[in-house]
Amino acid sequence: MSSPQNPNPRSAEPSGSFSRRAFTTAAGATAATAAVGLSAGPASAAPAAAPQKPEAREKPFRAARGKHSRRPNILFILGDDLGWADLSSYGAPHIETPHLDRLGRQGVRFTDAYSGSATCSPTRFSLYTGRYPGRTKGGLAEPIADRSVGLEPTHPTLASLLRGTGYATALIGKWHCGYLPDYSPTKSGWDEFFGNFGGALEYYSKLGLGGEYDLYEGDAEYKDLRYYTRILTERASEYVQRDHDKPWLLNLNFTTPHWPWIADGDTEESAEVVRKIKSGNVAALFHNDGGSVEKYKEMVEDLDRSVGKVLDALKKSGQEEDTLVFFASDNGGERFSYQWPLSGNKSSLQEGGIRVPALLRWPARIDAGQVSDLPVFSPDWTATLLEIAGARPAPAYPLDGTSLGGYLLRGEQVAERELFWRVRGERAVRRGDWKYYRGKTGGDQLFNLREDQREQANRAAEEPQLLAELRAFWERTNAELLPYPA
Repeated sequence: MSSPQNPNPRSAEPSGSFSRRAFTTAAGATAATAAVGLSAGPASAAPAAAPQKPEAREKPFRAARGKHSRRPNILFILGDDLGWADLSSYGAPHIETPHLDRLGRQGVRFTDAYSGSATCSPTRFSLYTGRYPGRTKGGLAEPIADRSVGLEPTHPTLASLLRGTGYATALIGKWHCGYLPDYSPTKSGWDEFFGNFGGALEYYSKLGLGGEYDLYEGDAEYKDLRYYTRILTERASEYVQRDHDKPWLLNLNFTTPHWPWIADGDTEESAEVVRKIKSGNVAALFHNDGGSVEKYKEMVEDLDRSVGKVLDALKKSGQEEDTLVFFASDNGGERFSYQWPLSGNKSSLQEGGIRVPALLRWPARIDAGQVSDLPVFSPDWTATLLEIAGARPAPAYPLDGTSLGGYLLRGEQVAERELFWRVRGERAVRRGDWKYYRGKTGGDQLFNLREDQREQANRAAEEPQLLAELRAFWERTNAELLPYPA
């Protein structure tokens, strides 16, 4: 088992500075410059060397391999309720994830990556829009549980903006940003949709939280009673192997390892959950009477194999070199997740609720074997992908994320900034190594995450000025957002 001082025992990257390769886009150099301008404040000087801990060591810088004009395909993969340390490369002592570990070794593994919120749909809002969830009515639901709200089709999204620059767009898997007839991926910029609308479903029957059938192709029901992760893996593999005549964006949103705790082959447990749902037990899908650490391990390892199959299909298609692949979780882990050394879990703004594994690979442009401890969160990836694709954000909908294109591809430093979170009853801000946090019990707390990832040593009394600054930033930002409904 990993020790508290070394939560990532499998890390073995050499030390040095972050490495990236030269990047230009024939179609988007001007737009890329505009997107970089989304960063708050002037460019900072190079930061001091980080303390030498295994998860922060980076590969020596290598010279750029030349310019490149092709815009990449984008394969953006989300796990569901996967905890920060649930991958073996992040320290899980009992879960083996060789395919995801290899993905990280082939590019960049981020140790300080965060979701845009602490639950499913607000994070998806932040990713699809590049903005804080609280800027939209649908993003106030934590998470969406009824048909009254969703991602408004008039709001620009990552998909609609990329489609406007010539990308083909598809979403396969969990949507969770609103229900038909008003909300759908096909109304928000995705050319194709295959998956479920709600926050969870039983893996075989496809029954959702309201007992309704929830598997769709486009906006029409699609019948397939096989194990859901298998279906999504097949669909995604088929998509990446098509003979595409334009660059493409595929959002692949697995429901694994979200409850119910049903692995491939658990047909008897599936039938029991379905029986309870059909008898009127609407809470049966939460599976409070099921699951185990071993079952969770089985589901995470199945997710790993499934991602591996999609990546194999991508390689066979001949598009691997020019495809940017990103993998993360939509929020922190749940009941059976391995979170050490973090405190808290899903729904909380403690580290365990919002810090997530994040892996990025782009063979044509980014060197392999790197680790970054730069604090980043979901809206940053929206800004980054728009820059790389040469797409401009909509002026009326300014992004809250910062493009990391310069950091990843041109050797630029990211100016110190604040990452902001708000959920009902909790608040948080991260600036550099410091985190301001107030939980549901009240009382402002301040933690140095470099020294105290577990958020146990409250430094508020020793750093009153810093605490006041971060609290003031949170208050100013919160004042710009929509209030929660009473």
